Order: sequence, then C-alpha cells, then structure tokens
Amino acid sequence: MGLDLELQDIHVLVTGASGGIGLETVKLFLEQGAKVTAHYNSNSTSLHSLESQFSSKQLFAAQAELTSESSVELVFASAQAHFGLPVQILVVNHGIWPPQDTPIWEMELEQWKRTIDVNLTASFLVTKHFLRCLTKADVKDEEKQKANIVFVGSTAGRFGEKGHSDYAASKSALMYGLTLTLKNEIVKIAPQGRVNCVAPGWVRTPLAEDALRDPDVVYRALATTPLKKIATTYDTAMQVVLLSSTKVSGHVTGQIVNVAGGMEGRLLNKADDI
Repeated sequence: MGLDLELQDIHVLVTGASGGIGLETVKLFLEQGAKVTAHYNSNSTSLHSLESQFSSKQLFAAQAELTSESSVELVFASAQAHFGLPVQILVVNHGIWPPQDTPIWEMELEQWKRTIDVNLTASFLVTKHFLRCLTKADVKDEEKQKANIVFVGSTAGRFGEKGHSDYAASKSALMYGLTLTLKNEIVKIAPQGRVNCVAPGWVRTPLAEDALRDPDVVYRALATTPLKKIATTYDTAMQVVLLSSTKVSGHVTGQIVNVAGGMEGRLLNKADDI
C-alpha cells in the first residue's frame, strides 16, 4: 500500500487473527508500521510466516479464550506490557459460523448459545476492556487521539440468512446495536474516538472454501450482486484498515460499510432470482 495512513507505532489489537480476514488485516497493519497484537484462540501456525518477517517489536501473538473475561483481561494486560503502551485501535474480527443449515425450529439451544457467546458476548468483553483501559489514560494522552473500534459484521446481519438465524442475529447486534451505541459512548473517554463496522458478504477464506465449491451456493451469493465476484480477504481487510486510520477516516463514525459488491439481498434458492 503506497498511501501513508499514519498508523506507524499505533498499537492495534486484531481478534481472530489466525486466518482469513483477520490474518490479512494483521498483514496490512504491519505494512503500515503499526504495532500489532494478533489474537488467536488455539492455533497460531498461520502467524508464523509473519513472525519471520516482522520482529517482536512490531508483532505480538496472544492466545485468549474471548468468552472468558479473565482471559480477555489478560490479553490486554500482556499486550500493553509487550509494547509498553495500551491498545489504541481494536478490530473485532473473531467469530464462528456453524456450517449446517438449521431452521430455528430445529436448532438446538446449545448451538444458539454458543454462537451468541462467541460472536456477541466475546465482542462485548473485548470492547469493554478496550474502553476500560482507555479510561486510565489522560484525556490529552496520545493514546486517545487515534482510538477507535472496527467491528467485522456480515451481510447476514443486514439481510438475514436462511438456516443461520443464530449467526445473523449475532452479526446484526454488532452492526446496529453495538456500533450505533458505542459511537456515543467512546467519546466520553476519547473525545475523537470512533466506532465503525465493515460488513462483508461471501469472502473466499479457508473456512468458506468447501461451501463455495457448491455451484448453487455461488449462484445464490452472486445473483443479487452487481459486481459478480466473491470477495477476497484483501477486499475486506483494506476497508478495515482505512476505517481505522484517523488520517483518512477521522470524521467517520457510526457507519456500516458493506463490502459485498453491491449485494441487494440474499436468495433462498434459484426460484427467488430477481
């Protein structure tokens, strides 16, 4: 990226950084000179190539179970101890998408609770402790000048997704409930603080590859998408980084940026083609 987004030495925490959109986001922040804490849950193997390219002065891989408040507290403390400054930009990217199509009347309560716990409750915990850490800095401190949160939502949160009501509900809560509320709360701590959300449609990630081998899935993904393209991780990650930059997005807050090729809705099946 040739454009200087003025992210040098800014401390960024990316959750769910071990693959897909999260891994690409970490890479782009590192290329901008940011100090990145890359969160992973259980497997950090995919981060090893970046660890060989960037020193520990710029990249810190941190394990945490984000549904545990004590684990979340620990990841913020260890990140601050590693870089010597608090997290200034939080990218809430982690999440799960149960692959089986399950109508709500057949969905087990355990699946619903697990999806909400990982996608929504864990997001509450990381944003809570991010903002709590910011409260400890002086209002004039440089740490607060570029403070912001970027959530990664989904077009499922906007249009719904048949067979995945748990996932759609969790993403809608991030995109509308949290984004639009926290934009008003963060300024009480950091007067120039911002909160935004990026909402991708189908993205070609390792987790989505199996589904995207099905021609009917691809058809439904693109039928209402003018650009007729499955997004890359770069497409989404670039928007995350641009929104996080105070230089280019300093007057943008409370916004949901759809990165879905102009998608106008989701089809249930081919008979729904418009």
